[in-house]
Amino acid sequence: MSRLSHALILLTSALMTGCAVTPSTPPPPAAAGFPVQVPDCTGKVTPFDKPARKIVTSNASGLEILLWLGARDQVIGTGFPPGKGDLPPEIAAAAAKVPSLGGDATGGSMRGISREQLLGSGADTYVEAWGALAGMDDVATPEQLAQVGIRKFLLRSTACAPVMNGPQTDLSVLQADIARLGAVTGRVKEAERVLAGMNATLTEVERAVAGAKRPTVFFFDYDAGTDAPFTPCNRQVANAVYTLAGARNVFDDCADDFKKVGWEEIVERDPDWIQLGVRSRGDTAADERAFDEAAAFLSTFAATRDLRAVKAGRFLRIRSEVTTIGGVRSADTVRTIAATIHPGRIKAAG
Repeated sequence: MSRLSHALILLTSALMTGCAVTPSTPPPPAAAGFPVQVPDCTGKVTPFDKPARKIVTSNASGLEILLWLGARDQVIGTGFPPGKGDLPPEIAAAAAKVPSLGGDATGGSMRGISREQLLGSGADTYVEAWGALAGMDDVATPEQLAQVGIRKFLLRSTACAPVMNGPQTDLSVLQADIARLGAVTGRVKEAERVLAGMNATLTEVERAVAGAKRPTVFFFDYDAGTDAPFTPCNRQVANAVYTLAGARNVFDDCADDFKKVGWEEIVERDPDWIQLGVRSRGDTAADERAFDEAAAFLSTFAATRDLRAVKAGRFLRIRSEVTTIGGVRSADTVRTIAATIHPGRIKAAG
């Protein structure tokens, strides 16, 4: 049995356990297929006894999934709204119409939607991607959310990454998040369609890279600074993306989501490929300039200019968001990486 087939069996089992719903668009009446059991990071479940009709998302990751599910009319606000060029044209226009409720990560501090604004938003559901993120200010407690009738839906693929029992080597946790969001929004058919598309891509890549040697990849988060690189470990979804693409995260022995590493350690590991971690600059030309800057730094910096990947120009020019933030496009990122590091085995999409 393949890794993907096993993941799909686990995903189906998770959905059938207290999560069977009757497909319907618009959302079904409260009695149809509810309650839906939504687990937190400890495994404790919160029953959703009726569809989510007024949703606030903590950031653009949850929002993007909901937009792919066609649930725009059920979203009333988001924090950390997507910037220009962050999202593909299929959903960018819909995202632009979602009210921003705040969120800022400038100056090294992480400030999400304020407690007051979230509690007064009129939401019945809060899709949270951060979990207990250290440093987040002004966070509404579960008790405060319950007092105003807001149910919390935790995206386990991101919020629970630091406390997972083992590495993320497939997208099953992410896909379970997508399926549950489909269930609580009454958009089961849409979720099934999205998941089928992702699985078709992943199956194609799995077959294409079967038996291939796995090169190592270092994720260089250029936007996080160059003094002490900040890179994903094996609990992070990027680890799954690399694994499914037929590669290996050069820091797959790190049992965490992210960590700062020293340049000496990177030199010692001498990765086969380096992903240039650049966030969206708003348009393709600006993104390309940022990729050029990141590559130029590595090519001139004394500690990295002699690395195998740098000398050979083996750079993955793929944006940070679609690698380290789990979502529907994660499967496309798997394919893009596989097509780059395993040329001839599979072609890039489009």
